[in-house]
Amino acid sequence: MPSVLVLYRLKPAVLADLAGRFRLLDSHASPLPLDAFLVAAAADDDPPRAAIVPGSGVVRIDAAFLDAVPSLGCIVSVSAGLNQVDLPECARRGVAVANAAGIYSADVADYAVGLLVDVLRGVSAGDRFLRRRGECLLPLIGSSLGGKRVGIIGLGSIGSAIARRLEAFGCVVSYHSRRQKHDVSYRYHPAALDLAASSDVLVVACALTAETRHVVDRAVLDALGSGGVLVNVARGANVDEAELVRALAEGRIAGAGLEVFEDEPNVPAELLGMV
Repeated sequence: MPSVLVLYRLKPAVLADLAGRFRLLDSHASPLPLDAFLVAAAADDDPPRAAIVPGSGVVRIDAAFLDAVPSLGCIVSVSAGLNQVDLPECARRGVAVANAAGIYSADVADYAVGLLVDVLRGVSAGDRFLRRRGECLLPLIGSSLGGKRVGIIGLGSIGSAIARRLEAFGCVVSYHSRRQKHDVSYRYHPAALDLAASSDVLVVACALTAETRHVVDRAVLDALGSGGVLVNVARGANVDEAELVRALAEGRIAGAGLEVFEDEPNVPAELLGMV
């Protein structure tokens, strides 16, 4: 069976299925640090021909990585984003790259709406209060999702799925994207700043590129305003995390629902102190 490098913690059932078809070199089953694990994999009698890699930047697929395991001919990212992969370098070496485009769109959209409802209604905050105090004294708090003006940055597969779900809640959806989409009725804003100024909620669902790194910066957060909520289900670096921490601490926005962080797996201590 061909050897496959596994650098992402897969579910046991998925691992078992793959193990029936491939010889797996699983970094999470090895006591070696990643650098040493890659050296050992490259020196194997049957070195890996493909690698399953995380969707975040925890493992960077660049020239150094490909030099470490020169037998690789295919990189498979478990997410839709490919910002962690040096695509020109892979192309130069003839290494094929595949991703999970579209596969998780519905799941991520569900999660985005869940985060938003949680922040607006204080669901997890109420749970923490109850567990901390041991008594149910917290009244229904927060605000309704219905009627909220929701701006979405990135109206691709995930952003469109989020928009459809929010329409069912009675939200007024608008968006910012690289170009206007003429097959949707949502209002288009050519700049993220304008979108934020016209929104109660800002949802980040775009790919991470040089143009979208820190697309949500201090100016965008201030335009969203003290009653505004940010939800990020894209990449951590789409948001200037330091500015987000300051905006939350200073009450310049009302709250945030975050699935991703700028320096994963690390989470700023200031954010943890707010929950």
